[in-house]
Amino acid sequence: MSTPVQPKVRPLITEWVRADGDVCLALRDPDELLPGTALIPAGLAPVLELCDGEHTLAAMQAALSVRYGMSLPIEALQSLVAQLEEALILESERVRAARQEACRAYRSAPCRPPALAGASYPADPDELTAMLARFEDAAGPPAELRANGVRGIVSPHIDYQRGGTVYARTWQHAQNAAREAEIVVIFGTDHAGSPGTLTPTRQDYATPWGSLPTDQGIVDRLEAAWGDDSLFDEELHHRKEHSIELAAVWLHYVRQGEPVALAPILCGSFLPFTTSEAGPGENGRFVASITALRDALAGRRALVVAAADLAHVGPAFGDPQPLEQKEKEDLRRFDHELLAAVCQGDAEGFLGRLRQSGDKQKVCGLPPIYAALHLLGPVAGRVVDYAQCPADDAAGSVVSVAGVVWTG
Repeated sequence: MSTPVQPKVRPLITEWVRADGDVCLALRDPDELLPGTALIPAGLAPVLELCDGEHTLAAMQAALSVRYGMSLPIEALQSLVAQLEEALILESERVRAARQEACRAYRSAPCRPPALAGASYPADPDELTAMLARFEDAAGPPAELRANGVRGIVSPHIDYQRGGTVYARTWQHAQNAAREAEIVVIFGTDHAGSPGTLTPTRQDYATPWGSLPTDQGIVDRLEAAWGDDSLFDEELHHRKEHSIELAAVWLHYVRQGEPVALAPILCGSFLPFTTSEAGPGENGRFVASITALRDALAGRRALVVAAADLAHVGPAFGDPQPLEQKEKEDLRRFDHELLAAVCQGDAEGFLGRLRQSGDKQKVCGLPPIYAALHLLGPVAGRVVDYAQCPADDAAGSVVSVAGVVWTG
């Protein structure tokens, strides 16, 4: 086993868990090069922290002694780092080769298959049709005729079991636009995405009714606007990311199985933009990409979808206390303040309100909603549904979701 000179942990999703009574750091790979979940004993977590690409093994040994009081022989540290490299936890040539092979396999497949079919929703098209129809029945008929002139929507990406009626009410109002569209852009949250990224894919998105063909011309324009092929650095996230998939299924359903050209784009984290005054609107690549998209849509009947949930609060998301009824009402008021900015087409006001709160509500739908608003330009919107979905058995943690329809 080789030992990197300055070992560096590659981007992984981390979470503290209990395993067999012991506290461990769980590592999960959004690229799925690392099979399953790797568990690192809590006592060894400082070693991973020091695998930052800047420390040599000798520097790591010294830092472990000074900072953590850990006396670890250099041979033991060398062996541990070699094991991390062997397990594909560290950046290495083996990781780069594995990623290249995974990309080759993904891109050579006939389509991006539905990752959640048979798990989160039925894989059988007839059973899926019946399931979504039941959500429409539960939602009831829209309070008014399906809206005309719809240019975009906010649709949830929570599972259908919890958010089904919100999906149904949202897509009922957008049904005409969805059926008449020549192109549909879906911005989805990349829950593992790097800050400020926009990641398309050239793969068609499949649903149980068939495939929705990705518009290759739009991807070409995005690649030219981005300036290099780093646009696709996180394309593998499309394989398992659910946000676009769950919106694409409803799109295909309301179109009664008829395909339509798609532009599926994952949006990376906006955390840096909620903790500073800098915003995506000042990022040259972001602006160029949105401009390229707008140019590509000119003269075409287009529908823009932000596949986005709102707040994630409570112990299930790292907060110390479960939400009582008062906190849920406070969250409802806060969410509707955010949605007021969304309905006014005010992307900067939407981001600014979250910046004021430090985004303690953990609104994972910020990036796709912000991107959709910038693409659409001036719009008028209205909320067609809102819900707080339980995220634990005691309902002390919730995910809030909403359906918004934009016209104008």
